[in-house]
Amino acid sequence: MFRSSSLLALLALLSACQSADSWRDDADKEVYAILEQRRAELGVTDAFTLAQAEKPLRAQLLERVAEGQTEPLHLDLVAALQVASENSRDWQDQREALFLSALDLTRERWNFSVQENGTLSAFLAGPAGTAETDGGFLSNLNLFKLLGIGTSITLDAGVDLLEDIGHADLWDAVSHLSLNITQPILRGFGRDIVMEPLTQAERDVVYQARAYERFRRTFAVDVAQSFFSTLERVDRLKNEQSNYDNLVRLRERNEALAEAGRLTDIQVDQARQDELSAEDRLVTARRDLDGALDDFKFTLGLPIETVLVLDENGLRSLEAWPALEVALDEARVIQTGLEKRLDHATTRDRVADAERGAHVAADALRMGLDLKAGAAVASPDGGGASLRAEDIDWRVGLDLDLPLDRIPERNAYRSALIALEASKRAADESGDRVTSQLRDSLRSLDAAQASFRIQSGSVILAERRVESAALNLDAGRASTRDVLEAQDSLLSAQNSLAAALTDTILAGLFLYRDMELLEVTPQGLAIDATPVGAQP
Repeated sequence: MFRSSSLLALLALLSACQSADSWRDDADKEVYAILEQRRAELGVTDAFTLAQAEKPLRAQLLERVAEGQTEPLHLDLVAALQVASENSRDWQDQREALFLSALDLTRERWNFSVQENGTLSAFLAGPAGTAETDGGFLSNLNLFKLLGIGTSITLDAGVDLLEDIGHADLWDAVSHLSLNITQPILRGFGRDIVMEPLTQAERDVVYQARAYERFRRTFAVDVAQSFFSTLERVDRLKNEQSNYDNLVRLRERNEALAEAGRLTDIQVDQARQDELSAEDRLVTARRDLDGALDDFKFTLGLPIETVLVLDENGLRSLEAWPALEVALDEARVIQTGLEKRLDHATTRDRVADAERGAHVAADALRMGLDLKAGAAVASPDGGGASLRAEDIDWRVGLDLDLPLDRIPERNAYRSALIALEASKRAADESGDRVTSQLRDSLRSLDAAQASFRIQSGSVILAERRVESAALNLDAGRASTRDVLEAQDSLLSAQNSLAAALTDTILAGLFLYRDMELLEVTPQGLAIDATPVGAQP
């Protein structure tokens, strides 16, 4: 009976052999399940995968360039974020780091599962120069289990089939079964000691999941910064183009009046000189925009030859970000950031890790005392495969390991205590750093909002001044220089307003990112401002 069971178990083990691809898929399934749970605990529900697109946008664009196609690629912020996540090497590195942390966890979980090993071997043997030959098949099934309190249990079972081939004897079947149990009593006893590697592996996945989500938000804001800064260049080019067109019309008007004798050549030259300066600035603005577009394409991982057009889709306005216009209380901002910042939470939790590490290191200094018990039984010689209870051999004993020389363990314990103190300092420093960042981000947002209000009023005033100067020039109550100065003031105010708008949006994104209230969703960037009393 036992022989048949063992052979069936070995056959099952052999049939369970999997291909490399099957093992990979098995690892992916277990890891993705872990990551889905851990990321859900952080409030993230979007799918996670290491798989890359079969034909990413970069490859498609390179094909278009090779074929000579020049149609522009239109991207809004949402599409830009998707492209960046698809092509970013740093993003892929972060995905792989998160996957590997969960893969390490599966290894630690396996250490506490029932570990199965089976072997099957065949042999021929005999003395040289004779016809006597022995042959046989040896099979063995090994089961190992480590319990949370440190108990290790090993079960060995096997069936050996032996035959004296030269004499054509029948097969002899020899069965064997053994059970060994080791229980630490002093050093190495207890769930907190035994399961520390598993506990730390679980924590490491949480930390890496936090780091991944923090990276996604930081990376998304970096992409948004490049996106909005490039759009600011677009505005500057439009302003320079409008200013140049106005100066061309003024110069043409002055030339016509000068030919009629109603205007001096000096005023014609003034208009012409400002027109040339405006044309030079227009060339510079085009160059700056082209450079900004190339930098943005590089950030997204797109071919530099791609003709890129950015679509605002209403996002370059304060109306699209209502949370940025709400007055925020500094104390509440700091409290929210300290409570929600993922990197700060990890730094705090590492203090507990260091405390557990010191506890484990202290346990290694203790005396070792293990209780060992075992039992084994084999079928009698020539008795076939049957196992009998009266043939069981058993043993019970104690192993004592005196802590006479523990220099490596002593040093490890002392290092663990130092690491604990260092982790506490790091947690304090992290709290101060987060507080400083939030205070600075809040000041930046306040300053940007004030600048935007000022520049909005400045543009309105400059527009009235240009209109008034033009009317007075027609009525003969103003000179060309008055119109030129008004036009120059309008251009400066328009460019300053474009910069202030960009600064306000980015300062708000930075602040909410630093409070960990910025989410990266398939629809782009979303702000959850309710924890600080603002409407999202």
